[in-house]
Amino acid sequence: MTTNPYELDLDKNPANHQPLSPLSFLKRAAEVYPGKLAVIHGSLRRNYREFYARCRRLASALSERGIGLGDTVAVIAPNTPAMLELHYAVPMIGAVLNTMNIRLDAPIIGFMLDHGGAKALFVDREFSQLAAGALTHATVKPFVVDMDDPEYDGAGERIGAIEYEDLVATGDPEFNWQLPADEWQAISLNYTSGTTGNPKGVVYHHRGAYLLAMGNVVTAGMTDKSVYLWTVPMFHCNGWIFTWSMSVIAGTHVCLRRVAAGNIYEAIEAHGVTHMGGAPTVMGFLINATDEEKKKLPNTVHYFAAAAPPPAATIKRLEDQGFNVIHVYGLTETYGPAVVNAWHEEWDELETDARAQVKARQGVNYPVLEGLSVRDPETMEEVPRDGETMGEVMFRGNVVMKGYLKNPKATAEAFEGGWFHSGDLGVWHADNYIQIKDRSKDIIISGGENISSIEVEDVLYKHPDILEAAVVARPDEKWGETPCAFITLKRGAAQTEAEIIAYCRANLAHFKCPKTVVFTDLPKTSTGKIQKFKLREMAQKL
Repeated sequence: MTTNPYELDLDKNPANHQPLSPLSFLKRAAEVYPGKLAVIHGSLRRNYREFYARCRRLASALSERGIGLGDTVAVIAPNTPAMLELHYAVPMIGAVLNTMNIRLDAPIIGFMLDHGGAKALFVDREFSQLAAGALTHATVKPFVVDMDDPEYDGAGERIGAIEYEDLVATGDPEFNWQLPADEWQAISLNYTSGTTGNPKGVVYHHRGAYLLAMGNVVTAGMTDKSVYLWTVPMFHCNGWIFTWSMSVIAGTHVCLRRVAAGNIYEAIEAHGVTHMGGAPTVMGFLINATDEEKKKLPNTVHYFAAAAPPPAATIKRLEDQGFNVIHVYGLTETYGPAVVNAWHEEWDELETDARAQVKARQGVNYPVLEGLSVRDPETMEEVPRDGETMGEVMFRGNVVMKGYLKNPKATAEAFEGGWFHSGDLGVWHADNYIQIKDRSKDIIISGGENISSIEVEDVLYKHPDILEAAVVARPDEKWGETPCAFITLKRGAAQTEAEIIAYCRANLAHFKCPKTVVFTDLPKTSTGKIQKFKLREMAQKL
């Protein structure tokens, strides 16, 4: 038997093999560019030396309070400097960061606190009432820290044992944190929006976060001059990993507590923003801004567009204003964007409408995603690359989640056949670009958030006057999609659209509620199954 000489006496050792982790990016940025501006928030300015020291202080303070390897640290907050610091400090001590959707209701957040076993909970004062309510639904009793952001001047009581700045002050700025022993170690926990019952906890590892952070930099063409405006919620897929990406190039974070047209344009003008992103909601803010809100762009702003596929007309209108739209696609399970509509120079010569149509396609895999495919979910065979044959979009690679926390059945189903099953249906074009056409689970993506049609239907069916209900997505320029409810009332019942919407708002998180209600007989197959494809066609015409 011949021995491979390349495997002889060439073993891994600490000198030639270290675990990949995005934590190393911040350390390097602070050592190489200590005086470089790292964070802008209102009147606050912090350089990389200060940013790194504060993260180490916070990690030290948490460690002193018994938080460590494998512990979950939850946070309910908007895009603030504290949120950025938590993205580094928590994994510095081997703990796992769980950023929570501020738009969810108290019972769901309570479920997440219990399911993740939160040992600590950081709460921005604006959401203290939500957090207090969630804690009444949870059995865990986490160490609660208040976050009193100076940029917030609204109502909200402190509910914690200590305020954030006081906690940071107790920590050691020279805290000797360590890289994870294994890059497969969990770095964050991100819950899905509960498309079928309770939300699932998606677990990310250090290796995936490191690679996607690099992938964002490459895909967006970022440099040390890049200035990133926080319009993507940091609670959503860890801000599509840009929380860690900016440290790769020692770029500047511009935090934005409230995302609105005027705030966005002011920040772009004041700070020379080069990159930003978001769902069609944010695109709508920019397009529909008033003349008073709009500002002349000081430079081209590269806009990462994700969530529901943006209409070609929307892309055209945004680019007419000086934005360069980079269309990306992904899921919570793929750390956010892992597919990009990689641009070809020759496409610049296309007529405007044709160019926008090409840009509306989801595209090809990020350089850090090993496999992207459209397959028949039954046979696992690839579909023809003809732009017509439908299949399920599937992923394979290092930027796919570890799995679902405490849910081996869902994990096994998601990875069946050696590929991650996205649940999205699409086609594969001859040039290898994929395009999403439908969603196998009827998920509605509104403002970047997943809404289960089944969950909304369940609430509607509890209404005493409703006989039948079906919910589908209706295209919306502002939100990308909004829920549209088709309802058949019981004989003799009388309800208005406003009354149905009010009922839903009393029983659901507001962003999940139908924005449109149509009273009609529901189209069905001969076996009595509601034909949702016909309802979608009707919703398109409303």
